Amino acid sequence: MKILITGASGLIGKALQKSFAAKGYEMLLASRREPKDTSHIQWDADTGFRDADLDRLEGLDAVIHLAGENIAGLRWTDEKKKAIRDSRVFGTRSMIETFDKLKAKPKAFISGSAIGFYGDRGDEEMTESSPAGKTFLAEVCKEWEAESRRAEDLGIRTVLLRTGIVLSKDGGALATMLTPFKLGVGGVIGDGKQWMSWVSLDDVVGIINYVLENENVRGAVNNTAPNPVTNEEFTKTLGSVLYRPTFLPLPEFAVHMVFGEMGDALLLDSTRVIPKRMNDAGYEFKYPELKSALERAVV
Repeated sequence: MKILITGASGLIGKALQKSFAAKGYEMLLASRREPKDTSHIQWDADTGFRDADLDRLEGLDAVIHLAGENIAGLRWTDEKKKAIRDSRVFGTRSMIETFDKLKAKPKAFISGSAIGFYGDRGDEEMTESSPAGKTFLAEVCKEWEAESRRAEDLGIRTVLLRTGIVLSKDGGALATMLTPFKLGVGGVIGDGKQWMSWVSLDDVVGIINYVLENENVRGAVNNTAPNPVTNEEFTKTLGSVLYRPTFLPLPEFAVHMVFGEMGDALLLDSTRVIPKRMNDAGYEFKYPELKSALERAVV
């Protein structure tokens, strides 16, 4: 297979590169920098690909589009929120416009999305057929997915990966949590009842490989483990895995004060997501339970 990856330098992108290299796939890695070798190609979310490079994009088996502004940070300013939205919406739009120029279009377009699509939903279980929420991230995901679906109009099989909290010590939410937990100052956030829909990095890669290799998979796919947990359970399990106490809570008012809207979205919102399509397809999760997933992630 010949596969183009955007966001290849990120946590998921790096893991995919290892997986695809082991399978002998040919990879083309898109980034803003000048290409350093033939495995790289220049791409920018605002301007897309250079016309001189279009021939290199002919006849791709798949495009895996993961690029987007990091949503984490101390606070979401108006400028940060604009960057989060525009990098995803305009970046995907430029990708589809490039596809339209090609004679031999990609066979599959696997586009990133997130469980933020569902917003803050309390104890309600979300499947791929559940409606979008009304938060900022939900609105971004709706626009992002709408742009991605334009690939379907070009006859390209399109998959929307609604990815949850990826467990890895090398990046993402868990990497941020590890330092306070290892110091023994980790604890429940808010009342601890909010649901966290997590997934091991191994299963993120496994699910992407599954949808890449199974042509019948189209549309939204919840890229999460089958057993979401509350923040309280996540906290206790992580403390147990690290052999550290978890008695110092982070109250809701402190989250608001320190992190603002970003804290509400990433730390307090409750999203209980079930990967129904992967369950129905018979995908076998490598780490369906949180404790084993965390043990794998922190080694």
